[in-house]
Amino acid sequence: MTLELWSLLGCSVLVASLWIPYIVGVNLHLPHTEAPGLRPPDTRLLPDWVQRANRAHINLVEQFAPFAALVLLSTLTGLSSPMIGWAAIAFLGLRIAHAIGYITARAQLPLRPIIFTGAWLCLCIIAFEIARLALMT
Repeated sequence: MTLELWSLLGCSVLVASLWIPYIVGVNLHLPHTEAPGLRPPDTRLLPDWVQRANRAHINLVEQFAPFAALVLLSTLTGLSSPMIGWAAIAFLGLRIAHAIGYITARAQLPLRPIIFTGAWLCLCIIAFEIARLALMT
């Protein structure tokens, strides 16, 4: 399996698991007597870290689709290179750092946007490299 497919696997596990902190926070901090059957809960009733966990998950979901599409395009067309592999690994590492920094509030401005932009640049590098390799063949 290529580096980019391993990164896709890791990112898939991350996006499939990032809902857990939010749900734990909802169940810890939203008394069921105050809002019975309220799903999704009124996030204004929840602590900041729970709200950030929800936004971290949504943010990753939004970037996961382009990442998966690019990695699968690279794999299906056989257009792979070390640059694509390293950009995919960097993307995964940056998305892990973004999630941890976002939920814990450790990554304040300007760090969190820099991490997000770094992940976006990884997507651009992968796309550019696929296009470059396709034009060379």
